[in-house]
Formats: sequence, C-alpha cells, structure tokens
Amino acid sequence: MTHLSATLLVACLTAAPVAFAQEPAPRTSIDLPTATVETGAAGADSVTTAPADAAVAPSSPSATASDTPPAVTVARPVTAAVPTPIDLATAYQIGPEDVLEISVWKNPELSRTVPVRPDGKVSLPLVNDIQAAGLTPIDLRDQVTAKLSEYIPAPEVSVIVREVHSRKVTVAGAVKLPGRYELKSTMTVLEVIALAQGLTDFASRDRIVILRQNGQKTERIPFNYRKISDAAQQDNFLIRPGDIVFVP
Repeated sequence: MTHLSATLLVACLTAAPVAFAQEPAPRTSIDLPTATVETGAAGADSVTTAPADAAVAPSSPSATASDTPPAVTVARPVTAAVPTPIDLATAYQIGPEDVLEISVWKNPELSRTVPVRPDGKVSLPLVNDIQAAGLTPIDLRDQVTAKLSEYIPAPEVSVIVREVHSRKVTVAGAVKLPGRYELKSTMTVLEVIALAQGLTDFASRDRIVILRQNGQKTERIPFNYRKISDAAQQDNFLIRPGDIVFVP
C-alpha cells in the first residue's frame, strides 16, 4: 500500500501541466477604414476606400492574399460647363425695307414709324437723315439719343423693329416658283428650295450652286441634291440673307 501511494505521487509530480483556454480580451478600439484620393488622367478625383479587415494579417495558415476583399473606388461626378447662350436680340442688323418704330418718351411729336430707305437711312424730326442699315436697334437708339440731346435734355429713345423685310433670299433656275423670299427665321438650302415649290423635272440636281457675296467677291458654294441623304457627301447648310440659290 505504501509502495502504491509513492508511485502515484511520483506520477503526479512528473505529469505535464494542463493548459486552460482563455477567452480573448475584448477589443476596446475601433479600426476605421482608410481613404486615399487619386486624380485620374481625365481630371476627375476618385476616392479609394480600403476595408479595415484588409490591413490585418490572416490568422490561419490556409488564408491567402486572394481572401482580402477588393478595394472599392467611388468616382466623383464631373460637372460639365454650361455654354453661354448667344444674345440674338443684339445680333440683328437693320436693313433696307425694314419698318422701325422710333419713340421718344414724353415727346410724341418726335416719335415716328418709318421704313428704312434703299440707301439705308431714315428721316426723323430734328435729326433729319440718319443711317440705320447695318446697325443694331441698340446702336441706332444711341445715335438718335445723341442727336436729340442737342435739342432736348436727357431724351429717352426706344427703337423697335416692327416689320422685317430686308432678310431675303433669291431662288432662280429650274424651280417651280422662282423669286425672292423673305427669311422669317434660319433656313437651310432644302427649306429654301421648298419655298420655291421644289425642283422641276429637268433640274440638274447635282449641279446646284449658292452664290454668296463676300465683300467685293462672289463665293460659289456647290450643292448636290442627290447626295443630301449621305451626311459625309453633302451638308444641308444654312442660307444667309442675300444668297442666290441657282438650279441649272
């Protein structure tokens, strides 16, 4: 019995210590994701966000780099520039045969509704003849104001284009109704030909030419009616006032 107790005591002393599993300590900090800003070639900034778990090494030997979630890229929208609209009101130039209403505030005896003569001038009380063709309504208003300032103090003048007759185009040749037509708005070659009721049966559709006065020279612009459906061959461009569309 004494020998058995001694043997058990020796076995207990020489046995390996038992390891007790401990619970992991709670995390007291929060890992926030890191963000970097990159500028692309197009000029747009992009924000790249990496998850917090991507910075921690895998705990198991079987984990590899492919287990890391990919970075998420968020592109910032680029605001496109808004084109500035053209002020069409000040772009219009007065021409012969236009009818103008020129009013002087509190001076009805000086106000008139007058047509622009073929020489481009209008006649007004006190001012007499003054050039109007080639000027915008605002430019003519300033000139009339300067002339009237010699007779009355601080005149208030307004110029209104009542009727437009100077913007005309001529269609001649093999069309059903040749003549001069007023351009009430911007029009293309095909629209002007349509004003003349279209081409005749014997018209040379591939030899149409637009004659445009450019200073002292006359510019000849060819127009092929047959190739108008193919944009690479022929453009349906805009007609300008004073152009002559000739169909042989």
